Amino acid sequence: RPCAMNAHPDSTADAVPMRLSVAVVLARLATQGPAARWQPWRWTLADVVPDEPAFGAAPRLLRADAHEQRWLYPGFAVELFRDDAAGYRLNLDSPAPCWFVMWRVDEEAAEGSSAAMPVAVSLSYHDAGRWLDAQETVEQVPAPPEVLDWLRAFTDEHFSPEPKRRARPQSFRPLADRFGQPARVSTGRRDRAAGET
Repeated sequence: RPCAMNAHPDSTADAVPMRLSVAVVLARLATQGPAARWQPWRWTLADVVPDEPAFGAAPRLLRADAHEQRWLYPGFAVELFRDDAAGYRLNLDSPAPCWFVMWRVDEEAAEGSSAAMPVAVSLSYHDAGRWLDAQETVEQVPAPPEVLDWLRAFTDEHFSPEPKRRARPQSFRPLADRFGQPARVSTGRRDRAAGET
């Protein structure tokens, strides 16, 4: 299914749109085995899909049975920034480019409502790293080809690899002996001159 991409106000008619509207799907799964005694359910990221007007603005339960609930959370904007092109390049160059979703659990959620809540969606490795460093829950799902094409077009336009540092010439490197100690260079002229006096 094609993604609905909304152009950012700063973009031009010929530029790559910089914003994508998406919805997040989280699943509440019945825990199996001994762990079910103290944690009967666990949450996990199920999908990221294009947002649609019919989804509305509030989370809603898509389906439920004895083993699983699926919740839809609309209204997330994935915006691309020129200064984070390196983060998008890292995602594109990975074996499985993906969406990154940060979500949290509300332990005090009312019965019959979703206890999990997505907070942010990104395509940047840098964003995911910052969230993980902050001890947030971050999961990933594969991004579809049309989204990767969009991300690649933006990244190709704005990503500039950092220039490699020029290697220091060998003549400027301090000399060391085989033990790693500074070595002294002598032409031998001083020793000969001392012997002649």
